[in-house]
Amino acid sequence: MSHIVIVGGHGKVALHLARILSARGDEALSVIRNPAHTDDVADAGATPVVADIEDLDTDALADLLDGHDAVVFTAGAGGGDPARTYAVDRDAAIRIIDAAGQAGVQRFVMVSYFGAGADHGVSEDNSFFAYAEAKAAADAHLRASGLDWTILGPGGLTLDPATGRITVGPEAADGTVSREDVAQVIAAALADNSTIGRTIEFNNGDTPIDEAIAS
Repeated sequence: MSHIVIVGGHGKVALHLARILSARGDEALSVIRNPAHTDDVADAGATPVVADIEDLDTDALADLLDGHDAVVFTAGAGGGDPARTYAVDRDAAIRIIDAAGQAGVQRFVMVSYFGAGADHGVSEDNSFFAYAEAKAAADAHLRASGLDWTILGPGGLTLDPATGRITVGPEAADGTVSREDVAQVIAAALADNSTIGRTIEFNNGDTPIDEAIAS
């Protein structure tokens, strides 16, 4: 049994992930900002903890993560306000990465997006620019952290049922992937140490998830 912290625990991907982890016998602690979401998280099989990652400093976050085996970062500001995007997707993510190291939680899975990076190519006048910049900074910080990291880059997200199959790499560009399949990829990555130190970009495709991420 693994003890896993899901940051951003009320998101659709996170709720799917909580169900998957619970079904396979792992314990998930889901960090949420809104106390009204506790029942949804509990119904998905996770333990809800109400905490605002925008406000907590590194020491407080380390206390939250202490005693766990892995962190999954699925939080996001949801776009719209660039200042809040930087606060959540960059600054809070970086503090949580540092907190994981401080707490001795070595395994860290970051949910990013397909094409993320310093060379993301998004223009400054695009509403997506702040998110692209924030994710590039957070992903780079994770790669340099010394943690056992995996960065996952799904493409466009859908509400379709899971297929259990993806395509990994450049040939998957411009595709889409169901949120439930993203959750399955996270769970598979947590269970597969060959994914440590890798950035895995993917969309729905023809290869079973376990096989695709191990290749």
